[in-house]
Amino acid sequence: MEQNLLTKNIWSEAGKSGLVLGLISIAYMFFNQIIASSEIQSAFLGTAIIYLLWLAKFIGCIWLMRVFMMKFARNFDIKDAGTLHRFGRATALLSALLYAGIAFANTAYISADLLQEQLRMTLEAYSGLLDSNSRDMMEEMSQDLPQMTFFSNLIYCFVYGTVLSLILSRTIPSDNPFEDNKIEEQ
Repeated sequence: MEQNLLTKNIWSEAGKSGLVLGLISIAYMFFNQIIASSEIQSAFLGTAIIYLLWLAKFIGCIWLMRVFMMKFARNFDIKDAGTLHRFGRATALLSALLYAGIAFANTAYISADLLQEQLRMTLEAYSGLLDSNSRDMMEEMSQDLPQMTFFSNLIYCFVYGTVLSLILSRTIPSDNPFEDNKIEEQ
């Protein structure tokens, strides 16, 4: 009974945490698209903005994952790294599903024209380096771009989140066996 309750709590809290982490990554994706498609006067400035946004997202997601894991450990009195890792894995899976789903929708429907135009321009720019078979293969692959986007993002985000939760879960639980027996100072 207690194990079912713990599993239910893991998925419930992971859903909330995954939603936040997924929304941050989705916001980054759309900001990145807006900046890339805007006509910023300097290519260096556009690249610098995109890099700073990526760095903020990267550090912010690591920090938030740690905060969510610490909050989960504190709220449910979790002391073992295995349970925290399960929570982190569930968070990573749900976040990855949300992000991959929106990335698929973006590639297939929301920004399909923009992405197809960028792919066409890339193919034109490198047409001198590609033979006709390579060009044909690239054009065929462009039809499968939404599916490739979904699965590559799902796998990447889940693996990244799983490794991150493994690392963080080892540092969050207290290693002090006498923690429960502390005498509170008055």
